[in-house]
Formats: sequence, structure tokens, C-alpha cells
Amino acid sequence: MTESTRTTLSVERPADLGPAAVLRIARAGHVPVLSKELTDRVTERRTRVLAALAAGSAVYGVNTGMGALSEQRLDEAEQTHHQESLMLARSVGGPPWLTREETRAVLAVRLRTFLGGGSGVSTGLCLRLAQMLARDVLPAVPRSGLGSAGEIIPLAHLAAPLSGRGAVLGASGTDVATAVPAAPALAAAGLAPLALGPKEGVALIQGVPVTTALAVLCADDARTALRQSLQIVAGEFALTGAARDVLHPALARGDTVLGRLTAELLGLAGAPVGPRTLQPPVSFRVSGQVLAHVDRAVTLLEQAVCRAVEGVTDSPAHIDGDGAGHFLGTAGFHGYDLAAHLHTLTVALVGAAELGATRLHRLLDPRVTGLPAQLSPRPGPHTGLSPVHKRAVGVVHDLRRLTTPSLVGTVETSGGQEDVQTFSVEAAECCRRAVDGLRNVLACELLALHQARCLGAELPDATTGLAEALGEVAEVLPVSPEDRFFGEDLTLLRTLLHDGWPRNTPPDSTSP
Repeated sequence: MTESTRTTLSVERPADLGPAAVLRIARAGHVPVLSKELTDRVTERRTRVLAALAAGSAVYGVNTGMGALSEQRLDEAEQTHHQESLMLARSVGGPPWLTREETRAVLAVRLRTFLGGGSGVSTGLCLRLAQMLARDVLPAVPRSGLGSAGEIIPLAHLAAPLSGRGAVLGASGTDVATAVPAAPALAAAGLAPLALGPKEGVALIQGVPVTTALAVLCADDARTALRQSLQIVAGEFALTGAARDVLHPALARGDTVLGRLTAELLGLAGAPVGPRTLQPPVSFRVSGQVLAHVDRAVTLLEQAVCRAVEGVTDSPAHIDGDGAGHFLGTAGFHGYDLAAHLHTLTVALVGAAELGATRLHRLLDPRVTGLPAQLSPRPGPHTGLSPVHKRAVGVVHDLRRLTTPSLVGTVETSGGQEDVQTFSVEAAECCRRAVDGLRNVLACELLALHQARCLGAELPDATTGLAEALGEVAEVLPVSPEDRFFGEDLTLLRTLLHDGWPRNTPPDSTSP
């Protein structure tokens, strides 16, 4: 996609670059276009910041060193080069890099935080971030090995290419992101290296735009996985003839989220002709409660993202409290709120994946389904889906390692000046992996539902939506219960889920 073919996104005020806009920039390739009125306000703020700096008072990271060296004052000659040199020694990361989609999200959030005013950067810097998005010149940002107070290491990698140093991501279309030197890539895109002015270097490496951007993507992916989980759980109720008692609306008293989700499950699953047993397995009965918890965890993360986008995360921040303006040291770089809610969602997703693997095991039991053992067309000569369940168990076992919170267990750095961390970027990485793991388990469950239909399981009446969703699965898989290379089926299903299956359900159906 070239710059001329990209959809533009008009930004009249900072709020126009909210989480929904970040998603469009990251995933649909939209390009932010800043209005003149907005850039004029940025320029006015920059003028006040430069005037305040001219007073000569100590301002952290501008005319002083940073971290344990913050008591060291810089002379005028040192200050001239300091803002760009901040990125040199701090660029200690390496591959694996964030994907192009993730990096676009980070640039969009970085731009949003600068437009909020506290950083006091120039209009030129804001426009350059928008140009990099428009021309798809994306810095190579490491996704791991980032132990510092805040996001200084990944943000140094994000900022270095602005002045023609460091690395950017290579051409798109490869499975693994690779890095190439920034200077030639800038030149090829028609961009000259940008000279950073006073305070702009320290502004570029402050805040939590990486965690915020990754949290936006995680929340969106988790909502998709939640929507897909509802379809699959409903399919499991429908094809096994499980009793619907647990989905009765009266049982959701006092819990609007549970009421909304169980009502959707009941509507999708339809009414059984006659329950196979008085009670289905516990893994079926508690699914609504577990998915309601995932829903709440996503909502809490979305709220934390809004706080991070709106809040003061720069340090020092220039605050116009009484009209005079002051530089204030802040703790907005700490990211505790985001890290805590990313962890909450991670644990919720792992719990949903564990429950899915358990339901899958029940689907292999003739007492639950009324179908042949292991969903095999001829138990004995044909294996059926028992190995598919083993794959799901392996995924869940791996996911359990993600449930240790990143924000517990700090280590002093920078000579004791930075004596606690939240490791918020790592928290986002754990959440991303949890979403991917849940998607893997959902693919295994979806294969079992397809296999059950191939073996003759029928849907109840009034389940048109569910029938259409399972019909999409039949479009990509063999309509046969025979043993085959089921790993190939699961790869196709993971792609189907990643691309937003099912088509017949609005993407925001689980939003409160």
C-alpha cells in the first residue's frame, strides 16, 4: 500500500487519536493528518516550553544527565548534542522486533501523547511521526530484554531512526520482522534526518507508549477471541444436547455481564430436543462465568488504556497550571496500571484456554456426545481427535508460565536511582501470547465441532447463525471424519480465527 492509496484520518484534536484510531492506523494502514489548528496549538506550547528552558533552571534530561547522573549539569555545547545522543547508549535491544502492525500502533500512541501538551515538543517532530506512518518507515523496536524503569530501551530504538540512526523494519511480507539501517530507508522515503531540539530527545524516551499501544491491540484481539469463544461454547452445547439450565436468565441476577453473555449463548445454542443428561459436565456449566470474567478483564484494560492515553506520562512534564508553566518530574513512565490490568487479562485468557481444553476432552466422550469415542469414525482402526486434545493440553501447559505477574519482583538499576520496575512491555507480551494460546485451543475445539457434524451430530432448530458459522469452517476443511494430518486443519482454523471468524457476527458483539 502506497502513501497515496492509504486512507487518511483527520486529527483535529488530541482525542481524535484515541484507541479506535490507533487500531485503524495499526491494522488498516490509515494515516493521521494533523489539522492546522492543532499544529498551531502545538507550536504555541513549544514556544512557552522554550521560554521556560531559557530561564536556565535545572530541567531533568535537558541541561542535566539522566538517571544516576541527573545531578550532572551540562554546558551549552553538551546540551546541543545531548537530545540526540540520549538514544545511543540506550539502544541496547535486538531481535525479535515488534511487527509492523505493533510498531504502527506505537508510533500512533507516541504521536497522541505528544499532542496532549505535557511533552512540549515541536510541530516538526509531530509531523515527522505522521510522515513515518504515511510512508511506512517503521523503527525496529525490540519486544524483549527491556528491564528499566519505564520504556527507555524500546523508545530509544523508536527514536533513533528519526535522526537517521539505528534501524527500521525491512520490507513487509515476511513472517519474521527484519531490520535494515535507518538512513538509507529515510532517504528512499524522501525524508531527511530530523534534528532534535531542546527536550525532544528526553520526551521521546519517556512515557509508556509501547505498553499502551500493545494493550490496545491485546484488548481488541481478546474481544475477538471472546466473541469466538461464545460461538464455540454455544456450538458445544448445541451439538451435545447439553441441558441449558445454567443459561437461564434468572441465574445472572446482579451480574449484567454474565446476563448478557449467557443470553447470547442461549440464543446461539437454541433449545435442545431433550437434554442428553440431567446436568452437563462442570466445564460446560461454568463457561458463562469464565467468559464473563474475560469480558470484565478486557473492559478494565480498555479503561486503563484510556487513562494512559489521556494522562501525563512525560517526565519532566511542562504543566500550565497557573498560566506560568512549570517542569514537574512525574511517575507516568511507570506503567503500573497497564501492567496490572494486562496481567489480569492474561490470567483470564489462560483460564479460558484451560477450560476450553477440558471441554474438548469431554467432546471425545460418547457419554457426553452420543458419538463414537474420540470422535473417530471407526474407533480402533482410526484414532480420531485424541491427539488434537493432547496438542491443546500442551498449549495450556505452556500458557501457565505466563501467569506470574511481571510487576512482582523488582531489581535495582541505574545505581539505585531506578529501584523498581513494572516490566509493563513484558506484561503486554505475556498477554499477546495468552491471546494466541487461547486462539490455538479454540482451533482445536472448532475442529472437534466440525468432526462431530461430519459424524452426524445435528444442530437444534433456530440456530441459523451457528449453522452459518460452522458452515464457514466446512468451507476450509475436508467434510470427512477420516484420520488425516489434523495439524494442517488446525493451521487453517487458526488463520480463520485470526481473520475474524465468523463473518455473520458483528466484531463488537461482546462490547458492553
